[in-house]
Amino acid sequence: MEEASVIEAPRLNDLLSLDPYLTDHKADLNLRYSRYADWVQKLQDAGHSLESFSRGYEEFGLLNKTDGSQVYREWVPTARAVSLVGDFNDWDPMRHCCQQKEYGAWELVLPCREDGQPRVPHGSRYKVCITTEAGESIFRLSPWAKYTACNKEENVYEAVHWHPAAAESYEFQHGHPCKTGPAPSALRIYEGHVGIASPEGHVSTYSYFTESVIPRIAHLGYNAIQLMAIMEHAYYGSFGYQVTSFFAASSRFGTPAELQRLVDVAHSHGLVVLLDVVHSHASKNVLDGLNQFDGTSTCYFHGGGRGEHSLWDSRLFDYSKWEVLRFLLSNLRYYMETFRFDGFRFDGVTSMMYHHHGIGTGFSGGYHEYFNMNVDVDALAYLMLANDMLHTVYPGVITVAEDVSGMPGTCRPVAEAGLGFDYRLAMAIPDKWIKYLKEERDDDWNMGNIVFTLINRRYGEKVIAYAESHDQALVGDKTLAFWLMDAEMYSNMSVVSELTPSVDRGMALHKMIRLITMGLGGEGYLTFIGNEFGHPEWLDFPRVGNNESYHYARRQWNLVDDSLLRYKFLNAFDRGMQLLDKQHDFLSAPQAYISRKHEDDKVIVFERQGLVFIFNFHPTKSFADYTVGVHAGGKYMVALCSDAGEFGGHKRVELSTPFFTIQQPYDDRSCSLKVYIPSRVALVLHKVA
Repeated sequence: MEEASVIEAPRLNDLLSLDPYLTDHKADLNLRYSRYADWVQKLQDAGHSLESFSRGYEEFGLLNKTDGSQVYREWVPTARAVSLVGDFNDWDPMRHCCQQKEYGAWELVLPCREDGQPRVPHGSRYKVCITTEAGESIFRLSPWAKYTACNKEENVYEAVHWHPAAAESYEFQHGHPCKTGPAPSALRIYEGHVGIASPEGHVSTYSYFTESVIPRIAHLGYNAIQLMAIMEHAYYGSFGYQVTSFFAASSRFGTPAELQRLVDVAHSHGLVVLLDVVHSHASKNVLDGLNQFDGTSTCYFHGGGRGEHSLWDSRLFDYSKWEVLRFLLSNLRYYMETFRFDGFRFDGVTSMMYHHHGIGTGFSGGYHEYFNMNVDVDALAYLMLANDMLHTVYPGVITVAEDVSGMPGTCRPVAEAGLGFDYRLAMAIPDKWIKYLKEERDDDWNMGNIVFTLINRRYGEKVIAYAESHDQALVGDKTLAFWLMDAEMYSNMSVVSELTPSVDRGMALHKMIRLITMGLGGEGYLTFIGNEFGHPEWLDFPRVGNNESYHYARRQWNLVDDSLLRYKFLNAFDRGMQLLDKQHDFLSAPQAYISRKHEDDKVIVFERQGLVFIFNFHPTKSFADYTVGVHAGGKYMVALCSDAGEFGGHKRVELSTPFFTIQQPYDDRSCSLKVYIPSRVALVLHKVA
């Protein structure tokens, strides 16, 4: 890595004690910390703290003042001239010209009208007109615009000034959990997408999600919602990952007030709400995006090839720029303050951290992959600044990194030279399940390999485990339930029809895969909207290739609500899993002790937080009086059984039967007990005496 003056992270030894192998890379760890500390010092020298610097949304963009006047500020460093145009001045670029200020900023003060009302009224359209270095006049949306709407005639998004009267604004009724208390001890995340939340063939709304989906999430026992595709994106089919307006909550789902109410109602149900934030790249759109805002390619982004993501066809931020950091940090703060989100899932962290963006790169876990010239130290510094700011201002905030590489220190405090995240997504787990279902016969499933994949994480760094998310359901792939049962989901899911071998197998493995992922895979758990009940098929947004169809861009709640369909059993089991953690808090406990992974029997046994998890993946063999080693002697009862009748099972296990240990060591455990464990069944026991 490049040479630089180095400041040692004050608590680096804490990280090194967790992973002594990092000692050889102490210089690299201190370099990343030094880049972060250098930014903190620069801010202090300029009279800023991270707290004040992250309030840029109160200084930039079009702002209303209490006296009825308005101020417009914009950073356009290469401009010759800047003016504000819109409905309010008949789009005349000569009538309201900005004055040039220091450091590339431009400012316009708009006195109120004679009637005392703002000159740019609520709901009116506006743009910024920029005279470029080359003398060309271009029209752009303000990067700080807080509301944009699609002009359907021109198929382009336009900025709309959003400052409703007090009587029309939403007034929060409930507290902001991340400000008033600690985060949940472990996360049970329900990943949602507002647009697909309805069974109808159209884009759904914030209001529908609030009224119809949040109660379902609360009933299932989840404690967190993760919302995708909230930041405005002109192309619906991008799933929200091609952001065009960063400060604008998507208008296709409703108004900002309706999103505020969604979050507030979620809080009333005891749910924290995370935003899927995209700071790894931006849409290439020019007319309604951030690209070429000042007529150049380098205003907010790197120039040349470094500013382009070849796979995503998008622009890449230059994290070394003062105003880019202000923009992104303020973006986080805006969503926390305006909508009262409780944290973020940071998308594309792997792409941010490496100059190669993870393209064509496999990560084996070797330390040479993390400490070399391919690491983008500026991006690491931004992530450290973001996490430091968020965790300082909001004691209960939650941040999750979408990283496939396993970068050391991702989920360790900034003072240890970590990036400061609370969790990382365990992205290898769903890939493993898809691989097994696609390529392996059930008889060939390797118990040791399954266990290794589930526990392969860095000690002291928490992860969110999941069997599938939105990624696995996108067009070109399909949900786990559809991989398991395929076309029979159309014909054999009725309780009045014969339980076919395919559906029997599919339902059994759907439950087992989810439970072992939750029990062994991490310190948090995630499911994607609808997949908890085995939603069939896949996700595909309206596009030319599917005749603009919404058929696969919706959630068929009628399937789980129909008492004559078997989807209700999968839904009930998912609820059983969430309530098991709610009662026993095993997700927040240390990693499980695995006492058995038997290849011939296809049995896996582990203990966590006093619970004994027993899985029999064998397709045909059931075991009577199967010996299971346990740590603590006493009386055990069934806490959860995938074969129970309420979960669509065959009721082969008597749920009221007590299990008593004997003082006979087994599998390196001090005691043992005997259980009946049928084929393709998961059993969880808890000690009662």
